[in-house]
Amino acid sequence: MNNLKNFTKGFIKENPVFILLLGMCPTLGVTSSAINGLGMGLATTFVLTMSNLVVSLVKSKIPDKVRIPAFIVIIATFVTIVQLVMQAYVPALYKSLGLFIPLIVVNCIVLGRAEAFASKNTVFSSMIDGLGMGLGFSFALTLLGSIREILGSGKIFDIPIYSEDYVTLLFVLPPGAFIVLGYLISVIKKINKA
Repeated sequence: MNNLKNFTKGFIKENPVFILLLGMCPTLGVTSSAINGLGMGLATTFVLTMSNLVVSLVKSKIPDKVRIPAFIVIIATFVTIVQLVMQAYVPALYKSLGLFIPLIVVNCIVLGRAEAFASKNTVFSSMIDGLGMGLGFSFALTLLGSIREILGSGKIFDIPIYSEDYVTLLFVLPPGAFIVLGYLISVIKKINKA
């Protein structure tokens, strides 16, 4: 039951984007489309889950003086794996996400979960926590990207929804990210109060 609670808290109650306001750089930078949001979210989910697993496995072997640098090396290893796999198998998405892929290493969600949760809990609980937080992050980025893509280009996942004559280009530009994110945060806050 406790693991289920760890898994679901990343979606609404402790969503990294909408509640904790973490990871704003990729949130605002890559969500001009639903596919970019989903791709970045899934890449971060993999890194978060695997780094939580490894940190939980080796936590007792790492001296306190080098704990954070060790966590960063573990995270960087999984980011490199993601980067190479994306470059080989989804080069268009890799090119679209650009610099934001290597920046997962310093994403405060990943390092924060390694420090606050994985270094203090069991391997299974840490994996579940990483998966839940990662999927919550993926959900947030995909939702934000979907809304921006629909309003800004009349498409979702590159599938036309309505004519481009009625789009508002503002929503696929950086200010559109702030506007949509602000409205989504207010909606999530109302849902959490209910």
